[in-house]
Amino acid sequence: MSLDSLKSRIPAYARDIKLNLSNVLDPQALTEQQVWGIALASAIASRNPEVLEAIAAEAEAKLSPEAQTATRTAAALMAMNNVYYRSTHLISNPEYGKLPARLRMNAIANPGIDKLDFELISLAVSAINGCGMCLDAHEREVSGKGATKEGVQDALRIAAVIHAVAVTLEAERAALAERAAA
Repeated sequence: MSLDSLKSRIPAYARDIKLNLSNVLDPQALTEQQVWGIALASAIASRNPEVLEAIAAEAEAKLSPEAQTATRTAAALMAMNNVYYRSTHLISNPEYGKLPARLRMNAIANPGIDKLDFELISLAVSAINGCGMCLDAHEREVSGKGATKEGVQDALRIAAVIHAVAVTLEAERAALAERAAA
């Protein structure tokens, strides 16, 4: 599925989402690798097959195989880390936050792409997964590596819009299934 085909599936009531999808994939503050790494990881985190298929097809033409692998690695690690760290932060007993995670995450040290890019991708996935602790950690990392506030905002906007497309298409699929069952 192409990106244009994906856009055509977005219903009229979500016209703003469709327009935003075009706009967020052409930001001024990020490199092409950052944009498409964030978009691909956001599609993975959003868990919608149509969105993932369309974004992955586009990203394949824009990302090296190493960048695609690193992006998928970031999405996988954040799927684990966001649940763990969000939980230790939300549990009212602070002792859980003091315990070592004892989760393997060696790829963070050597992700196979520029560390700034990997951290921006991780930031976007953490936003989708709702882990404030991880958002803070990744924002500190990217800011320390030279990312601008506009670059961080662009990463968050890409994640937000891709996730909104996934949610909208899932809602449409569920509504269609409900009508068919009636």
